[in-house]
Amino acid sequence: MSSSTDLKLIRMANQIATFFESQPEGDRAERVAAHLRSFWEPRMRDRLFAMMETDEADALTPLARRGAEIWRDAGQAVPAGSETR
Repeated sequence: MSSSTDLKLIRMANQIATFFESQPEGDRAERVAAHLRSFWEPRMRDRLFAMMETDEADALTPLARRGAEIWRDAGQAVPAGSETR
């Protein structure tokens, strides 16, 4: 069962993806990934990545999911506290 925080994270990721739907087709997912990487704090990132391993991620739009996958797969999931802005 999803918590209200989890549902908010999914909604936020989907809203970001909706915004980037208007971007050039070739790099939409990369732009979603860049936005998440730039603006989401480690706790949000870690929870999103954990949800992606469960059926909770089914609520993500395809673009939101692809952006999160690009972010995760690019090695952005560094230990909390070790990143710099």
